[in-house]
Amino acid sequence: MLPLDAKARWSPEWQEPTLLKVAGLREFAAGEFPLKRMLLDLRTPETAGAASLLDLPWAGVLVGADGPPPVGHREVALLGDPATVRPGDVVELRPGSSKIAVRYRRGDNGNVLFATERCNSFCLMCSQPPREIDDGWRVEQLCDLAGLIDKDEPSIAISGGEPTLLGAGLERVIRRCAEMLPDTHIHVLSNGRRFEDQAYANTFTDAHPSLTWGVPLYGDHHRLHDYIVQSPGAFAQTVRGLYALHAAGQRVEVRVVLTKPVAERLPELARYLYRNLPFVEHVALMGTEPIGFAKAHREALWIDPVDLAPALLEAAQFLDRRGMAVSLYNLPLCTLPADLWPFARRSISDWKQHYLPACEGCALKDRCGGFFGWITPEWTSRAIAPVTAKDDFSCARH
Repeated sequence: MLPLDAKARWSPEWQEPTLLKVAGLREFAAGEFPLKRMLLDLRTPETAGAASLLDLPWAGVLVGADGPPPVGHREVALLGDPATVRPGDVVELRPGSSKIAVRYRRGDNGNVLFATERCNSFCLMCSQPPREIDDGWRVEQLCDLAGLIDKDEPSIAISGGEPTLLGAGLERVIRRCAEMLPDTHIHVLSNGRRFEDQAYANTFTDAHPSLTWGVPLYGDHHRLHDYIVQSPGAFAQTVRGLYALHAAGQRVEVRVVLTKPVAERLPELARYLYRNLPFVEHVALMGTEPIGFAKAHREALWIDPVDLAPALLEAAQFLDRRGMAVSLYNLPLCTLPADLWPFARRSISDWKQHYLPACEGCALKDRCGGFFGWITPEWTSRAIAPVTAKDDFSCARH
């Protein structure tokens, strides 16, 4: 689990927030990015030994904590774990900070364009509690970042906060991705409420050749959903927003965070989705991330996946048998009956993913998504134990 930032120092010439592509010989040879936006990584023998590279107009050079910078070049010295920043990554330098931030990590399964800290919901289990601040500047930053991401990146998420609070700025970011990353799948996480305005939903028609909206729905009736998101009227807005997205030709995924109140009506929610939202192409049933608001509401939210399993199995099989794709996220395999294992995905982002000591020796560790790095005993299932070959993958202890 690598962090997304590390201590660093850099030349005082950088007076403004700056995004830079870290470059080795591969990035130089590809010629896909302008040298003036690239940071030549001199920490490897291949680049350090190629003296002629230093004659080129790089934005700067990246060196280790003890590496002497070459004369005549602005430098960034990485003081933390060298693996935190590697060729292909995009990093941000922010004046006044003592850390370098990784805004894109090559090969990571959870790269996100963070749109805003603002939100119009206050979900009980929100992992990114909203702040009412002016962060419209992020539109320009994200458009800039899109131009430095690898062209063959398979997937990028746009998240927040609530991305639609950027208004027309969100469309601009997505269309910039279409220009710079036409082959990358863009997955926008939104509560869907602003799409009750059909005109706004229509602005995203043909915005990107591969675009999906992930929208949460937490119940089959308004009282449950509105309670979870702490916003009266949100259920009606979200449902109207889902229909508007469909009318605008958008691909839609429904996301369900598996809190205790939601679990109590999970089979009913599955039936609601099938009967009322048949255009939904994927349903993600997700374990709660134990951070943010969730920590303050643990007693109201927490349900051991072992106790959740009957409702989860009924809901997943109901949807699957009717042709609606369904996946389980953030749930360790040892907490689930074997019938649910085919639906489970390794969903936790690489920089968040963690395994417990009990996972050592588990025959399914390579298939299991593990845990969030900030898990505590209060959020740990009583069923955590290594699955061995002798178990015949039956999970009979459940």
